[in-house]
Amino acid sequence: MADKAAEEVIRRKPPAEPPGDEGLPAWMATFADMVTLLLCFFVLLLSFAEQSEEKYRDALGSIKGAFGVKEVRAISDQMALFNTSSEATKEMASQISHDDRLILGVIMRIKSLLENTDNDLKEGAGVTADRDGVVFSASSSAMFKPGSAELTPRAHEILDSVIKVLKDYKLNLVVRGHTDDRPISTRQYPSNWELSAARAAVALDYILQKGGIEISRAKAVGYADTRPAVPNDSEENRKKNQRVEFYLHMPQRDAW
Repeated sequence: MADKAAEEVIRRKPPAEPPGDEGLPAWMATFADMVTLLLCFFVLLLSFAEQSEEKYRDALGSIKGAFGVKEVRAISDQMALFNTSSEATKEMASQISHDDRLILGVIMRIKSLLENTDNDLKEGAGVTADRDGVVFSASSSAMFKPGSAELTPRAHEILDSVIKVLKDYKLNLVVRGHTDDRPISTRQYPSNWELSAARAAVALDYILQKGGIEISRAKAVGYADTRPAVPNDSEENRKKNQRVEFYLHMPQRDAW
């Protein structure tokens, strides 16, 4: 009797499992709600944050610089070609942004100041522009005695022009000293690094002392022969590479 009951238990089929719920698992609905709430939270944070176009442009420039992309004002090449009396300059000024108008004004101011100097000082001088400012370049032979950082008697005409621009416009200044690739080795200047840095420092000291420019607005740096304007393959090109650059740039942009 007991054996028969046990046999019936063994033969009895297990009860069928109830059918599962249709659709996605229940946990997924909770997870989706959480993600949606997080998204709303970050959207609110973004709406409360202060949006800064300048910071965005700085970040974009840093990214481009990291990948080796050089950003230059599309308009800068045209700016450097304009004369102070050009009608095209007036027409252009009415069509460009505030920053570009500022850059254009600085270029015109420098060009007008150069018109009042003689040809000896104009030789080797030039004006170019980039995204953040204007580079005024002057020949080292016009500003310094050969192989030294001693100013020539007429160097003040160039430096005074830079002072006038700094007083007219709220821009910062970087003085850059450059040499050609010919080595120098003296007791005072063991290499072109010391010579280029000394020339930049002397020019900057004159601007700060005579112009009364705040030290926080200016700095000096020497590049020796690491940034030639043209290849050092002739005497004429080497003379072009012996230069001092005055980079007048927007205060909110750090530059060297």
